[in-house]
Amino acid sequence: MEWGMANRLARLIPRDGRCLFLPVDHGYFQGPTRKLEQPRQTIQPLIPYADAFFLTRGVLRSSVDPDNTKPIILRVSGGASVVGKDLANEGITTGMEEVIRLNAAAVGMSVFIGTDYERESLLNLARLVDEGEKYGIPVMAVTAVGKELEKREARYLALCCRIAAEMGARIVKTYWCENFEKVVQGCPVPVVMAGGPRVDTELEVFQFVHDGMQRGAIGVNLGRNIWQNEHPVAMMRAIRAIIHEDATPEQAQELYDSIKGQPAVMA
Repeated sequence: MEWGMANRLARLIPRDGRCLFLPVDHGYFQGPTRKLEQPRQTIQPLIPYADAFFLTRGVLRSSVDPDNTKPIILRVSGGASVVGKDLANEGITTGMEEVIRLNAAAVGMSVFIGTDYERESLLNLARLVDEGEKYGIPVMAVTAVGKELEKREARYLALCCRIAAEMGARIVKTYWCENFEKVVQGCPVPVVMAGGPRVDTELEVFQFVHDGMQRGAIGVNLGRNIWQNEHPVAMMRAIRAIIHEDATPEQAQELYDSIKGQPAVMA
């Protein structure tokens, strides 16, 4: 692996081989998502606890100060919205020269396997990988399911992750599911977890994060489970303890409860 590629991956994934990525890219297809209406206010208190941020160039420019030293994974796919006909009809929205100008550590895009736009999204991934490899920039593939949430099951997600890895993605983001080890074991590149099932309590989030880590994920790429929580800093610190300190779900809950009333410290 060339030095530039290796260096960017090392910035994204700390020495313990685990990571906590925070996605705040939801506005690119959802608009002003709840508690992400003003991205700067959402992002700033969470900067100290993230290993990297996953966002669009627009939010990066408007809501993250240039003296930020946390790595950026730039969302470079889009072109569809929640009010459009098909969320899967995406293209590449940001060129690699722009990625380099913005000093991103990696890029990320969605693939929609099993949809009418499967071929287009996979060929877009292949082209993005070609460009990324040329400049030493890793690509994270996101196994999106659009509005079809029932697709969050191991057989389908294992298929998606393996195909993304075969196309050259250096990291794959996918949903946690039952029998998650089947997804990880079939994917020859690191896997990070997106959200799991819709849950009602913090403990349930801690449980699926812990389970996924035990079954082979290297970390998480969780957004709404963190910044839509009433105490996002406490939530993020508790999840960070699971990832980087081997905390149990119960220990994470204790940490969350102990700090949830503390005022946020702005980065």
